[in-house]
Amino acid sequence: MHCGFCLQQCPTYLQLGMETDSPRGRIHLIEALTDGKIGATPALTAHLDLCLQCRACETACPSGVQFGAIMESARAMVIETGAAPRGWRLRAWLLRAVLPYPKRIQVLFSLLRLYQRSGLQSLVRATKILRLLPGGLAESEAMLPSLPRNPYTTPNVDAASRADSGRAVALLTGCVMPHLYSRTHEATVRLLERTGAAVVAPEDQRCCGALSLHAGDRPTARALARRNIDAFLAAGVEAVIVNSAGCGAALKEYGELLADDPAYAEKAERFAALVQDVTEYLAGAGLDAPPNGRPQRVTYQDSCHLVHGQQVRSAPRELLRSVPGLELVEMDAPDRCCGSAGIYSVAQREMSLRLLDEKMRDVAATQAPVIATANPGCMMQLEAGLRRHGLPGRVVHVVELLDEAYAERE
Repeated sequence: MHCGFCLQQCPTYLQLGMETDSPRGRIHLIEALTDGKIGATPALTAHLDLCLQCRACETACPSGVQFGAIMESARAMVIETGAAPRGWRLRAWLLRAVLPYPKRIQVLFSLLRLYQRSGLQSLVRATKILRLLPGGLAESEAMLPSLPRNPYTTPNVDAASRADSGRAVALLTGCVMPHLYSRTHEATVRLLERTGAAVVAPEDQRCCGALSLHAGDRPTARALARRNIDAFLAAGVEAVIVNSAGCGAALKEYGELLADDPAYAEKAERFAALVQDVTEYLAGAGLDAPPNGRPQRVTYQDSCHLVHGQQVRSAPRELLRSVPGLELVEMDAPDRCCGSAGIYSVAQREMSLRLLDEKMRDVAATQAPVIATANPGCMMQLEAGLRRHGLPGRVVHVVELLDEAYAERE
């Protein structure tokens, strides 16, 4: 396609003004790569790597070009042909070595928790020693949120409780969410239980595979998808609830990911039909609005993979507007990427910070001390933005504000 409607929606094109860093330009590069007209040179892979995969271009495209799938396939092709740069291979290997293994993730976050609570983090930041080391370690360390004292513990629902409720939903706990934002999981479970559903969390579930897929490692993403499909279908639930927008988009697309797998193609489609973002599930669950609330001014940041990947735009806003006393103030560009994009904030620090600075200017213009969103990566990025710009306020998931309103009544 040549119309160019995607250009003004692409964050990197708006920053750089270069056709090669736009969706249209990247598609031409990928086409030339696929046809063998050009190779996977450092210049070409740099243009592909700079893409956030935010999929804003898909929303803008009048012809429905599935740019996200095109980019994922292109990165996978570069990885599978052995032409990927060292950074790409290292990134895929690290994700493959950590994300499928909950115990390894637990060890990693235990060390981070010790780093923060022992006083070592304060000492490191006071001495500014990280600025002396290469690789932008100081900027990456500054992105770390304050970890909760304990990770989230999955609900233990016995058979009797599940039978009494008459129905059950399953919660995707995810790989990092229990360690970064346990409070969001706790609020999610309380709200789901208000709908009358029992909430289960299958023990055999694993990382959704989105990060590996975006990094070009399709075999790992498919292995994780098969593991999750088996775990959740065996749970016999009416819905699989996700409070991480990036994970939800990946789960809903398991059918495409495993379309060529004769053993899982049908099961993948069946599983994907069960997946719902927590905001769309709660918006359709008929919850009574909280009768009480406190005056607060809130702005909402659309998570890219919720608004563009899953086409869920109104549900989170409906939930926010149902909270008494809450004034929702829209940003000028609430669906513009904040620069988080999975591990993009580490892999492409400079562009990530440029987008974050633009986002924080948008936030500041609303004069809202509360930023609501629907994805842990966005939450972490926006929290770093508040610290970076010295702005007061807090960042929360949409479900946290709704849960707080119910708690105030009680």
